[in-house]
Amino acid sequence: MKYDSTLFLADDWSDYALLDSGDGHKFERFGNQKIVRPDPQAFWRPHRPVQSWNADAWFDPKAGDDDRGQWRRLNNKAPDTWPMHWNNLKFMARRTPFRHLGVFQEHSVHWAFAQEKLKAAGRPTKVLNLFGYTGMMSLACAEAGAEVVHLDASPKSNGFGKDHQSLSGLDHETIRWIADDAMKFVAREGRRGNKYDAIILDPPKFGRGTNGETWKFEEDLPGLLDGISALLVDDPLFVILTAYAVRLSHIALAQALGDRLEAWGGRIEMGEMAIPEQKSGRLLPTAICARWRPD
Repeated sequence: MKYDSTLFLADDWSDYALLDSGDGHKFERFGNQKIVRPDPQAFWRPHRPVQSWNADAWFDPKAGDDDRGQWRRLNNKAPDTWPMHWNNLKFMARRTPFRHLGVFQEHSVHWAFAQEKLKAAGRPTKVLNLFGYTGMMSLACAEAGAEVVHLDASPKSNGFGKDHQSLSGLDHETIRWIADDAMKFVAREGRRGNKYDAIILDPPKFGRGTNGETWKFEEDLPGLLDGISALLVDDPLFVILTAYAVRLSHIALAQALGDRLEAWGGRIEMGEMAIPEQKSGRLLPTAICARWRPD
């Protein structure tokens, strides 16, 4: 197994931009709306004072009754849901109670990679997307011609994904939207003998399954990686693993993945995911990842 360190930059957007960042906040444009959200990693100085950022909505982490924070709408004409696109894929951005906007835009670096590898495969392909959220990776793989199994514990997120499939004109492509616990589903797939050409994992630091099962990243990831290695075809195309807000190095993440893929050899690219500011090019780190592919 070979390991390469790299920086994964989400710099292929026309409908999203990081406008400024600093003092624990980030100022972003999602489609036609400008948003301010807290970000603890942005502890440098902003180019312009945070108070001068002209936003349509601002997420205040100290507002609300349940200590989860609350959105403050500064532009009364700004809708809660609005259309966006990445290349040919269309989706709806939305202000959620947990400060998210219904898409993790830094993952576009992996969407493009997956499409490239699937289109070049020269064979029918099947992809498993675990912790798939609202489905952008699943749509990207389906657009590239793959049959996709999308799994997320949230039926609501899967519902948004189905809507995005229709918006993107991909209803003719095969995507199975499954609400289930990832650990249990992977174990069942192994017993069934089902195989995949590519697998994507974007697990949270902590989560709950469909029946209240708990997911703890450091405790449960090793077992999940054991399970996914049994689901790969003899000549797989890629495996992508991302992690947010965990006390791990990307080296540890990559080597844990490499342990399970040793039989295939190949190469693992590992490093940080980041978003460049539109004008300055200064980088805002977002997550760590490890991406395996054959040589």
